[in-house]
Amino acid sequence: MGDIEAPSSTRRTVLLSILPTKEFASSRKGMLLIAEVALSFIAFVCFVASSAAAFVTAPLLEFLAALFLLFAYSTKFNERFKGFYWPLMDFLRCVSASIIFFIISILAVSKYVDGASKAAGVFGFIATIVFALDFYIIFNDLADFLKQGGESNEESPRHQDDDSSYADSD
Repeated sequence: MGDIEAPSSTRRTVLLSILPTKEFASSRKGMLLIAEVALSFIAFVCFVASSAAAFVTAPLLEFLAALFLLFAYSTKFNERFKGFYWPLMDFLRCVSASIIFFIISILAVSKYVDGASKAAGVFGFIATIVFALDFYIIFNDLADFLKQGGESNEESPRHQDDDSSYADSD
C-alpha cells in the first residue's frame, strides 16, 4: 500500500509546487495575474468557437505569457533569475496585451455576427481593462522606484567621477 500512495503524494506535491501560494494569490499582483490568465483563456476559447478564429493567436500568446509570469512570481523564479528586468518586461507585456485585446475585441464585436465572436469581444474588453489596470499599477511602481533611485544614487557617483576626472586632467 505504501507504494501506491507514494506516486499520489508525489503528484500532489508537484501540483502544489506549481500552483501559486495563498499569500501571492491574495496579493494585488496575484489577483491581477490570475484574472489575466482566466480572461485570456476564456477569450481564446471563445475565439476558437467563433467565426473570428483568425484572432485566436493573440489570446493564446497572452494566456501563455500571463501563465508564465504567474508561475515565475509565485515560485519566486524572478528573484533567482536576474537576466531580465522583470517589472519592465511585465509592463511591456501588459501594454501590448491591452492594445491587442482592445483592437481584436473591436473587430470581433463589429465585424462578426455570431454569438461566440460577440462573447470573445466582451471578454476581450474585460481583459483590456484588467491588463490596463495592471500596466497602470506597474507604471506607478516603476515611476516611484526611479524617483527614489534617482535621488539617492544620482549625486554620489557623479561627484566621484567628477573628482577623478579633475585629478586626471592635472
